[in-house]
Amino acid sequence: MLKIFFSSFLKTFMYMLVRPVWLLLLISVSLMSLVYINGTITNLPVAIVDQDHSTTSRSLIRSLNTSSKIEVLTYENSLQAYDDINNRKLFAVFTIPRDFEKNILNGQEVTIPAYGDASSRLANGLIQVDIRGIYQQILTDFNTRIMRTNGFSDKQIDIILSPIKGQTQPLYNAGISFAAITFPGLLVMLLQHSFLIASTRTNITLHSLPQGKPPFIAIFGALCGLIPIWLFLSIVLFGLWPWVLGYRQLANILEILIMTFPLLLAVLGLSKLLTECLRRSEMIYLTLAFLTTPVFYLSGTIWPLDAMPLWVQFVSKMLPSTWATNMIAGVNQMGLSLSDNWFNIFMILMLGVIYGSLGYFIAALRTGKVRRFFKKAKMSPNASKRLSK
Repeated sequence: MLKIFFSSFLKTFMYMLVRPVWLLLLISVSLMSLVYINGTITNLPVAIVDQDHSTTSRSLIRSLNTSSKIEVLTYENSLQAYDDINNRKLFAVFTIPRDFEKNILNGQEVTIPAYGDASSRLANGLIQVDIRGIYQQILTDFNTRIMRTNGFSDKQIDIILSPIKGQTQPLYNAGISFAAITFPGLLVMLLQHSFLIASTRTNITLHSLPQGKPPFIAIFGALCGLIPIWLFLSIVLFGLWPWVLGYRQLANILEILIMTFPLLLAVLGLSKLLTECLRRSEMIYLTLAFLTTPVFYLSGTIWPLDAMPLWVQFVSKMLPSTWATNMIAGVNQMGLSLSDNWFNIFMILMLGVIYGSLGYFIAALRTGKVRRFFKKAKMSPNASKRLSK
């Protein structure tokens, strides 16, 4: 049996090396990543109309110029700035009102009129964050100057202005852009989807050979021959590629392999179920191609699982990729250890066993083995009664 297993294993493995269609996955990831090479959005044109022409307003403009996301363009009047924003030459217009510095020094409320193009939510959000942060910093500087003039010590000023010291901890996949948040989940989807197609196609091909269906050990060896290829892809996707793009990457190669191997085993079980449901190779591409995006949204990468309806959470947790995304993102981006993810590994393997068992049950039901089993079980009590008589 071992000879048959290794023969099928090597035959499939060498076939995949001779015809490396699986490299298309790396090409796809490379093309997809081109849009994120620059990281986050930078040099967003923003108009500033300075009606105060004071030291404070010029300080605000200089602070905005130091931001990597904003490119400040000074306008003499608001009408020209509004025309440019309507023509999509600007993302926002800020008007510094008259007596801006005077009102701040007198402790009066100050309003900076802003007119923004909200059609680009990412750009609009980045501009708001920068403006709010810079304005708060200016207020802090002025308050510090006023309190120091009135005899407050630096320690007293620090206690009053910052009574609570915040500490930032790197959480879910801290990175340089929104891509760094969705990247682990997207890579898990691509790995699962490509391996599911390859294993299901191999399964269907082996079940429909002209010379008949090969023994189980030969089919199992052929499917295991796919695993080394996708383990190599996992190293590239979860180890090399985040490093190339500059995203956070904490797991070593051994940890990546330990996390990926259970996922591949679970997908093999799922492929057995799909093999018995689809039965034809062309059905793979007509069905699985439309499932990747829904599975990606159900994984919890785009939207938290706890915010989903309960029945949607149930469907999500029945997918191996949901647990794999949680595990790989936790270890590779959050710095968790493998010991914190044993439950994720257990659930992935359990789902593989469930789907594989369902696949074999459907196969046995189709071939009549289940019917014969129950027929034999029904006849055995009658046979024992006759023997007792």
